[in-house]
Amino acid sequence: MKVLIFPAVVSGFVLVAAFMWGGLSAFFLVALLAILETTLSFDNAVVNAKVLSRMDERWQKRFLTWGILVAVFGTRFVLPILIVAAAAGLSPIFVTTLAFFNPTEYGTYLDGAHIAIASFGSVFLLLVSLKYFFNDRKTVHWIETIERHMSRWGGIEAIEIAIVLAVLLLCAFLLPAEAATILIAGLIGAVLFIVIEGIAQSFQMETSTGVVGAGLALFVYLNVLDSAFSLDGVVGAFAITSNLPVIIAGLGIGAIFVRAFTVALVRAHTLDNLPYLEHGAHYAIFGLALSMLVGIFIHVPEAITGLIGLVFVFFAYISSRRAQTGPRI
Repeated sequence: MKVLIFPAVVSGFVLVAAFMWGGLSAFFLVALLAILETTLSFDNAVVNAKVLSRMDERWQKRFLTWGILVAVFGTRFVLPILIVAAAAGLSPIFVTTLAFFNPTEYGTYLDGAHIAIASFGSVFLLLVSLKYFFNDRKTVHWIETIERHMSRWGGIEAIEIAIVLAVLLLCAFLLPAEAATILIAGLIGAVLFIVIEGIAQSFQMETSTGVVGAGLALFVYLNVLDSAFSLDGVVGAFAITSNLPVIIAGLGIGAIFVRAFTVALVRAHTLDNLPYLEHGAHYAIFGLALSMLVGIFIHVPEAITGLIGLVFVFFAYISSRRAQTGPRI
């Protein structure tokens, strides 16, 4: 597909630059991180595709251009630095200096901020997934026993917010030493979701101003969603290497490919042809959110976190293909 040409060219350029800069070691580390980021974020691409389909072609192109800068430098570099600075009470300038000149110590600080990261990311992702299932207008169900009942309960106003806030309070109660961090980071995630989702939903008008406003709101929403997906991956990347330029390069390549896949899914109308793929992606988001919540208390291996998404999306794809050819099992 044409949309994949740009990521392929950028990837080739970055890999050559990594080899010239750090030899075979840097080359393979960048390639490994890029492959992991791409394969483990396919559920992110599916969910993004649904949102992106509501944007006009101009904003879809901006998602690939402006959005790449946000994804590579904002989500995977600037945002972790700000989180570490806030969690550790340090200056962002000092943390940036650590990131470049003492990446091992920076990685230690970043790992120390995992509770704030997990609280923010899990709350945001839980709201994304639960809002999808608690929808009383939802008529297509993949796992009917679960989804049919959740759809009925969707008639209760803001039930997903009530559930997530209750879970957040429970986590704070179970870990009183970190209660303030859990509550503050989680509430930030909840408020961001409510505000951005509310703005995006409010722009349903057909005027040119409305289209621009809706596109901007959805653009912001997609980038926040990408942040919630990717922050845990940034922390996990330091388990592979503490070299920040290598991490940014590898995760950046992955981010570009994920966004290109998102646009390709929209243009190929894949979600229309595979009706349960979106369901599988939201189950994957729910599983990722739960693994981040559990990660507040115990370490969850990155392999498990990544496989959650792949398993749900794979079985949703199989079910979608079976639905096209015969009765669903």
